[in-house]
Amino acid sequence: MNAWLARTAGAGLLILLGMTMGTWVTTSHFRPLLDAQQDQSAQCTAARDNLASLAQEQGKALGDLTLAAQARQDRAERAVSESKASAKVEYAAANRLQQERTGGDQCAAAALIIDKELDL
Repeated sequence: MNAWLARTAGAGLLILLGMTMGTWVTTSHFRPLLDAQQDQSAQCTAARDNLASLAQEQGKALGDLTLAAQARQDRAERAVSESKASAKVEYAAANRLQQERTGGDQCAAAALIIDKELDL
């Protein structure tokens, strides 16, 4: 019975030793691979976060540019309408100058009319 117990204990120890060695070999083989994958995952996550941040900044800049373009368009439309209103007065004055007929030299008449319009 003692021999049987010694053999069972020896077999148990051999099994335990085999499990320990298997665990150690597996860990020593797969740990570097697992660490490399975790590092790569961390790098990918950092790159993704960086790209998301850049995309957000770019979206904000694009929105700012759109607002600035709209403001420029509004100012240009206002300037055109103001110019049209101002041009109506100048156009009427030009028409009045053209309609006034004076005798003599046309250049002298034009200079006289312009001086009269400008109060010179």
